[in-house]
Amino acid sequence: MYKLIIFLISLLFISESCKMSYSFTGASISPDVKTIYIREFANNAPLIMPTLSQTATETLKDKFVSQTSLQLVDSDGDLNIEGEIISYQTMPMAIQGNDAAAVNRLTITVKIKFINVTDEKQNFDTSFSRYADYESSKSLDQVEDELIKQILVEINEDIFNKTVANW
Repeated sequence: MYKLIIFLISLLFISESCKMSYSFTGASISPDVKTIYIREFANNAPLIMPTLSQTATETLKDKFVSQTSLQLVDSDGDLNIEGEIISYQTMPMAIQGNDAAAVNRLTITVKIKFINVTDEKQNFDTSFSRYADYESSKSLDQVEDELIKQILVEINEDIFNKTVANW
């Protein structure tokens, strides 16, 4: 019994000295990292959706605030994300016998530059792209808001996983 108590106390001290912050969202954030700065996304896509830049930025901020203990700051965080929308396009996908599209696809691509001030080995500069299909019987205007929400959820999950979940 005495050895078990010593073992458990030793295990407690060892685990306290090797601390890494984990959450149920899969994030593993160093205890040294306390803040995050997410810069407003630039919209450099050839086809511009006027509110997409703000929507993309705000939904990413919401994801980090709700799923981590990081504090959102106005500049120079321990983690820094800069993004730009480089593509926003719709195109026909499933062509029917009469050369008309049965399904169209909306694709959004964002380029992300991530800087981890405390561990520059984690820095990256990469693009994330996702799409959603919609019936050609509907115009893009009819489905655009819902498709953007769906696509941004997926892109934000990819960004989150690459930045703090280390997947």
